Amino acid sequence: MGKNKKLRVLVALSIISGLGSRRVYKLLKNIDDPEEIFSIGKRKLRSIEGIGEASALAILSFDDWDTVDRVIAETQKSGSEIITFSDPEYPPLLKQIYDPPILFWLKGNPEAISKLGVAVVGTRNTSAYGRNMAVKLTGELADQGLCIYSGLAYGIDAIAHKTALDHNAPTVAVLGSGIDNLYPRKNAGLANQIVKSGGAVITEFPLGTNPDAGNFPVRNRIVSGMSMGVLVIESGIKGGSMITADLGLDQNREVFAVPHPIGNPSGTGCNYLIKRGAAKLVQTVDDILEELPVEYHSDESMSKAVEEKKANWRDKDLDETAIKICEALEERAYQVDDLSDKIGVNTSQLLVSLLQLEMEGIVLQKAGKNFQLL
Repeated sequence: MGKNKKLRVLVALSIISGLGSRRVYKLLKNIDDPEEIFSIGKRKLRSIEGIGEASALAILSFDDWDTVDRVIAETQKSGSEIITFSDPEYPPLLKQIYDPPILFWLKGNPEAISKLGVAVVGTRNTSAYGRNMAVKLTGELADQGLCIYSGLAYGIDAIAHKTALDHNAPTVAVLGSGIDNLYPRKNAGLANQIVKSGGAVITEFPLGTNPDAGNFPVRNRIVSGMSMGVLVIESGIKGGSMITADLGLDQNREVFAVPHPIGNPSGTGCNYLIKRGAAKLVQTVDDILEELPVEYHSDESMSKAVEEKKANWRDKDLDETAIKICEALEERAYQVDDLSDKIGVNTSQLLVSLLQLEMEGIVLQKAGKNFQLL
């Protein structure tokens, strides 16, 4: 079956009232050739889980192919394209969720939507702390080559997209409106930048769809579904970011949250997620990266960092005991009792010095009170 025929079939299924993405997903899983869906007969259709009498009749009675062709033509005029569940460009991670969109409209680079990345979400009503954390963490994620997924909304979403652009990283915006009815309008320039930079703007809502309030919780499942994890920068106890976090958990995604000072109303949601164990507390970007299936430090960079740190202790203003410790640890790692014998310092005094060196990032303590230079 040619791509154009598949596209017509899937657009047709998407406009049949009451069918929904979950039922279409079931159809596609059970019927090898999508074009057969309109001709296989009611009995075969009804044998598919979730397809009842009404759904089967709606499919078999469909004959509005003029509307299908008009949708495809208007899509081309809008400068966008339709990506369907059957296309190789469809994001593999998104296919794994319970109710993946059967198709969506895209402007930009189709390759961007399958890049490994993190969803960065948060409130529209940001604090200075939230804005700073959004820039810092998104920038550090972008520097690792990760794609930044978000919703183009005011506040944290827009900051995440802009930061990704500033770091020359791919970013994908998921809309709660039609691709030709961008919302919020003031972020149209940002959307254009995303497209021009090699990122993408996508939506499952048909051309002309208004940004109705009910669309945004629905689109949030795509934001989380395309990502390896969801980072909540700043959120109240209710709102879209909390919905995205819950969707991420349902989709078996990693969920992360930035802690906030007590009394900050725009951070209560993050603290709540952390408190109930629904999100990992994030203090540094490593708290995120170590949970993701990506390599984020090359052996070369790690080796270089170790060498730099070995030299750094000599530049510090250390007391005599600390210098003896560092000189001994340059030779090899030591267990605390052996180190005590080596440099002639009693264990209790030695542990005080080792703790101080550890706090300064010079020494690392491993299991069994074994110590080594960083």
